Amino acid sequence: MILPTVRAVVLDIEGTTGSASHVHDVLFPYARERFADWLAAHRGEPAWTELMEEIRTRTGDPSLDEGGAVTALTAWSDQDVKVPPLKRIQGLIWAEGYVGSTLTGHVYDDVPDALTRWRQAEIDRYVYSSGSATAQRDWFAHSDHGDLSALLDGYFDLSSAGRKRDPDSYRTITRAIGVPANETVFFSDVKEELDAAVVAGWRAVAVRRPGDPRGPEVAGHPTVPALDGIRLHRRTRREEETLT
Repeated sequence: MILPTVRAVVLDIEGTTGSASHVHDVLFPYARERFADWLAAHRGEPAWTELMEEIRTRTGDPSLDEGGAVTALTAWSDQDVKVPPLKRIQGLIWAEGYVGSTLTGHVYDDVPDALTRWRQAEIDRYVYSSGSATAQRDWFAHSDHGDLSALLDGYFDLSSAGRKRDPDSYRTITRAIGVPANETVFFSDVKEELDAAVVAGWRAVAVRRPGDPRGPEVAGHPTVPALDGIRLHRRTRREEETLT
């Protein structure tokens, strides 16, 4: 697949650049087991205070204690509710696991080469995931392909951009990166996210990895099984000057 006139790509993580099963079978349980220990170990620190305030606001209970916070976090984790306080503490716990070399981020084999190829083509590269920006950075910095952080230009999450099925979230990213919507391509495995990006004026390509139980195609969007067949072209400076 060749896409001309592209200045930026925005990539989902789970199911697109990394394995969904790694998130659900490794990362989520790892954090879930450590909610109480993390809160106790960091009690009174700024990160603890901010997190507790977020949880109290989200639950509507201004007097919620640590035990209640753990109960809320555990329930959100079990239901895979994508709320900022859960994503924040997961990212903090995973960060400690990455530093301690007990965790790595899963990245499909084709991803490093695709990012390198797009960087050489002077195409900006961003990540947009429901996981916190901190967790995203750590995922790629401690990937099973080594440190890939130099291949990425920035990260967006629920706090900085908004929910992934809301077109306004993509408009927010457009303003942040300074690239026209029609020259930005979004890669994701979720139809509703792709739909929202298109409503915001972006171009969208679905990624459905082999073996995905949802099938190899995403209705209404061009679909690829990997990123190694994607060729992106950015206008040369001469072409841009000719247009102006």
